[in-house]
Amino acid sequence: MAGCRFFAGYPITPASEITELMARMLPRVGGIFLQMEDEIASICAALGAVWGGFKACTATSGPGFTLKQEGIGWAAETDTPIVIIDVMRGGPATGQPTS
Repeated sequence: MAGCRFFAGYPITPASEITELMARMLPRVGGIFLQMEDEIASICAALGAVWGGFKACTATSGPGFTLKQEGIGWAAETDTPIVIIDVMRGGPATGQPTS
């Protein structure tokens, strides 16, 4: 967990395992876990947590990473440090040929 004390996420395969792990582990160390309504809300909540003094992260997969782009740009523009775990899908998936 590397010192992370806040996690906001939305279930998306294959990153759901990380979300489930954080839901179990963060309360044990006094951290906060939030399941958000979508990927955009996930990154915005994590950014807000960083501004509130937490070391925060979120996790996603390819399509979710695309949805987070506005938040990623906002983090870059405001020099906000955040950890985004992007879990790669194996085999044919969104954006890959299926021949």
